Amino acid sequence: MLILLMIEAMLADLGFESVTAAASVDQAVAVVQGQVFDAAILDVNLRGSNSRPVADALALRGVPFFFSTGNHGEHVMDGYDDRAVLRKPFKQDGLGAILTSLLR
Repeated sequence: MLILLMIEAMLADLGFESVTAAASVDQAVAVVQGQVFDAAILDVNLRGSNSRPVADALALRGVPFFFSTGNHGEHVMDGYDDRAVLRKPFKQDGLGAILTSLLR
């Protein structure tokens, strides 16, 4: 929860006005299916579950997204090797750079 609050503060400082968070895969898929997004940050692991269903839902809706992960392996998720990855812990300037690139 503390990390989520930190990310929300970073996004607010970067000028983003609306942030929606989901803590589980089921909750995230429901949010993706029920709302319109400009972009998404997707943690590879949501409460111990692989977030592939969320990535698939975002891709199906055409929402630009990137992955966030604490893992340091090169490969993040099969089929999404073209997506940017922001490694934790990250700073506001790294978050801003990747979002700027994503929203171009």
